Amino acid sequence: MPANPKYLTQSKWQRFAKITAAILGGYFVSVTFHLALASWFNRANILITMAFSGFILWVALMVVAFLAKNGWKIWMVYITLSLIFSLLIYVGQTYNPTAQ
Repeated sequence: MPANPKYLTQSKWQRFAKITAAILGGYFVSVTFHLALASWFNRANILITMAFSGFILWVALMVVAFLAKNGWKIWMVYITLSLIFSLLIYVGQTYNPTAQ
């Protein structure tokens, strides 16, 4: 049974924003989150765990992107989270350079 058209996004730009936020934005947030953890904790353990938990987090962020009303707002949320995690990576590598 096909989806009811009244529940689908009508705007092509919103559809594009949601799809790209789901795929690219979710991936960036997932990777930067795990790299931020790796800069503060045991790097080898986090990166091995990332093979599984990173994929699960990425899929969860994809679902969140498609549940959002506005694709551009979810992009802003994902960019903000990626920048926060990038800042944590920088701080972690500066103050904890031997997290192995």
